[in-house]
Amino acid sequence: MTVSEAKMLQGIPSRVDTNITLGIVKSGAIGPQHLQAIKDLTLFNDEKISNWLDISVKTYRLYKKSSSTIKARITEQAVMTLSLIKHGIEVFGTKEGFSGWLEQENFFFDNKAPIDFMDTNSGLKFIDDRLTALEYGDNV
Repeated sequence: MTVSEAKMLQGIPSRVDTNITLGIVKSGAIGPQHLQAIKDLTLFNDEKISNWLDISVKTYRLYKKSSSTIKARITEQAVMTLSLIKHGIEVFGTKEGFSGWLEQENFFFDNKAPIDFMDTNSGLKFIDDRLTALEYGDNV
């Protein structure tokens, strides 16, 4: 992770935590640069990311502009996504390693890829829990 990427994630928890996320959303500290950070910190395209956020590609691109006001629901999803990304990069060491793991079928996800679960808050939390398990020696 570059210095600018690390700076962008400053203040973002490194675990998916709804209580901390709520505080960040209500503080108004999240802006268009954080939506751009999701793209910068992953290997995925605007279509995939907009699907995670449950918005159209056009809306995602609009929200990345500096003059945009982002709805709280989207801000919440963005913070939780960034938390997951931050945790994944910590576990795998690189965004490439984390992205590769996200795309591989996994026993704990009913033999689906973890990335298929990133479009809900409970899915993000489940992926985050699996990352924690990996940190403690679970090898899948």
